[in-house]
Amino acid sequence: MTLFLVALNVVAFVLELGDFERIINVFALWPPASASVAGAPPFHVWQIVSYSLLHANTPHLLFNMLGLYMFGREIELALGRARLAMLYVASVVAGALMQLLVLAVSRPLGYPTVGASAGVFGLLLTYAVLFPRRRVVLLFPPIPMPAWIFATGYAILELALGVSGTQAGVAHFAHLGGMLGALVCLAYWYWRARASRRHVD
Repeated sequence: MTLFLVALNVVAFVLELGDFERIINVFALWPPASASVAGAPPFHVWQIVSYSLLHANTPHLLFNMLGLYMFGREIELALGRARLAMLYVASVVAGALMQLLVLAVSRPLGYPTVGASAGVFGLLLTYAVLFPRRRVVLLFPPIPMPAWIFATGYAILELALGVSGTQAGVAHFAHLGGMLGALVCLAYWYWRARASRRHVD
């Protein structure tokens, strides 16, 4: 499933390069209020998933696919293909909904959201929950740290950058929404497992 998701993103990026404007207009995540702006593409419900398959450029794709592969393969071994897919989709959808909510409040119209980052951040949180003490190494700088510290630090950084409005053009709240979507999935599965054990006992 991890390799399938990576391949799906790569294929979508190749198609995107072939007809960039049309694909962005139809499949990127456009705020519903953008429809009031002359010439702005409309919002469609499928965009809450399809936006995650599009990327702004090659480095954007490569960094996301690196994170997807690094975290996804370990999670897939631990939880299985089906749950990895559910985690990823839940993270992508939650990221889209969070981004739309923030845009509805702040009202910066006319700009779409693209990228698999919400799904990758959801996998990062899941990895930190499953393997909290496993070492993760940053690319820049290459400092090894436990996964739970890495994920917590990243979440705090994303929140700070999102609230401060720095790094314009980066969907920080979509990243946080992706982590929240994964957390909800994990909490639900944990609750179901506990309820099942109580029923058996």
